[in-house]
Amino acid sequence: MPDTLPRREAPPGALQARLVTIEAMSLLVQARLLVALRPLSSWRRRLGTLVNQPTHGTGANWGSRYFARAVERAAGRLPFETKCLPRAIALHLMLERRGAESQLVMAVLPGTARGKFDDLHAWVEAGGEVLIGASPLPYRAIARFALAQ
Repeated sequence: MPDTLPRREAPPGALQARLVTIEAMSLLVQARLLVALRPLSSWRRRLGTLVNQPTHGTGANWGSRYFARAVERAAGRLPFETKCLPRAIALHLMLERRGAESQLVMAVLPGTARGKFDDLHAWVEAGGEVLIGASPLPYRAIARFALAQ
């Protein structure tokens, strides 16, 4: 019997996946603190320029979806709750770092639907697809931010 146990090999890309999750956790913490402690006017420009049109296309690429899953995975590993806006900010910034186009959308429920759920919501779109923050509720976009590529 050998003196040491056989070394367990990590699946290909496991280290990369862990590093991406750590990056997402870091951005989630930063975004949560930013949203909680600073007024929107002091950090709004970091989200990009305001645009009028939603993204169009045939859907997001696999890389964008991968980073969206990484943000969700990271949010589940943090010892506190992260709502939609910090998650959207984290993904939006991760995609910007990689040169991928996206829009961060801030929205509100119509007046008749307010008061029962969260009245405000945020999500990220790419290629006409919602990557993170999809909701069946009838939110209306009030601001769309796109980062210059």
